[in-house]
Amino acid sequence: MSRLPVVAVVGRPNVGKSTLVNRILRRRAAVVEEKPGVTRDRKEFIAEWAGRHFILVDTGGWAVKGDDLVAGIRAQAEAALGGADVVVFVADATTAYTDDDLAVARLAQGSGVPVVLAANKADGPGVDLDVGHLWSLGLGEPYPISALHGRGTGDLLDAVVARLPESEAPLADDHLPTLAILGRPNVGKSTLLNRLLGEERVLVSPEPGTTRDPIDAVVELDGEPFRVWDTAGIRRASRVDEATEFYSVQRAREALAAADVALLVADATQGITHQEQRLAEEIATAGAGLIILLNKWDAADPEDKENTEDGTGDRLGFVSWAPVLRVSARTGARLHRLSAAVRAVLEARRFRVPTPQLNRHVRDWQEAHPAPTRRGRRARIMYAVQAGVNPPTVVLFVRGGDLAPDYLRFLEGRLRAEYDFVGTPLRLVARSGRGAEDSRRQ
Repeated sequence: MSRLPVVAVVGRPNVGKSTLVNRILRRRAAVVEEKPGVTRDRKEFIAEWAGRHFILVDTGGWAVKGDDLVAGIRAQAEAALGGADVVVFVADATTAYTDDDLAVARLAQGSGVPVVLAANKADGPGVDLDVGHLWSLGLGEPYPISALHGRGTGDLLDAVVARLPESEAPLADDHLPTLAILGRPNVGKSTLLNRLLGEERVLVSPEPGTTRDPIDAVVELDGEPFRVWDTAGIRRASRVDEATEFYSVQRAREALAAADVALLVADATQGITHQEQRLAEEIATAGAGLIILLNKWDAADPEDKENTEDGTGDRLGFVSWAPVLRVSARTGARLHRLSAAVRAVLEARRFRVPTPQLNRHVRDWQEAHPAPTRRGRRARIMYAVQAGVNPPTVVLFVRGGDLAPDYLRFLEGRLRAEYDFVGTPLRLVARSGRGAEDSRRQ
């Protein structure tokens, strides 16, 4: 959470808003492609210029006419204007302004917020002389820039910073636990985030793939703040055939890598599919905590519910340690259970087994069920230590051979039976050689 001033970047589709956002952030944070409508939700980033920090909001293109999806994008842009302290209006310096430009300009003027006019795609000094027509928009002096090459963006940012209000000190949120919402396209991920936020922050449409970029927000669950990423639906690699979708999936995976807990959303009316299996495997491999949300539970008939529950046990049995919640993001039914589940998973991820206890348990388990022989040799665990948390990681120092994967799974099962590692993967790492004996002496 932060009290930083807010700068909203608005304009009609395909004038370079996301390219400008990436230029200001000095990294590729927003998906950019040469076709309109790629940015559909409003996305917030922390930006800095000349020592001033502010929240930079990238919005979808505002269009006068269009279908329901375009109307939703327009509503998101209008919402961003409503919360802005400064507006950066992006127009195309190389073409005449359009009815959409005029409509956005009137909307920006009506917001009562200071507006800075960016005349984008001015890739050389010759274009600077041709931006005079943009004065007619009534937004003041146009700043010729090239978001793609960085030309003129410093002057633009100087103008933006000069119009920022004095801000209170930001509230540090780097320490906030991070949740990532993942799932197949159109299972209700964005509806879930909107429900948690209590507002229509993320565009929701029956059309699959509406969310392209991960949406970063701070929500409160029972009064406790969490950072939440709503990610694009992750598809099979063979289905990712567009550059835009490729980068969306990459960003979803980056969000997962940074997450403390992943909320895997499945459609209860469709059941557990192979894609949920792959996602659960990816989450466990990444080391994130996992909570499975069977969404649209209110819309599922009794047969659907039975099939979904059976499928959860059968197809997701390899993550049987993950809590399963039956919810409705649309109505909010049973979502009150989410905060307790998240706290339990976070606590399990930070739990440490004292080394003496761990070695006593490992010795007892090993004596009762020795490791099987491999190539005529039987491995023996000489010493064990929990080397880390988030996720809990146990290192086993071994002599006499290698531990088979099935024996590591056996030990993991014993650990889970002894300690409540709910919702978190466990990592068991076997090390062999002289280190086993040396570690035991320490």
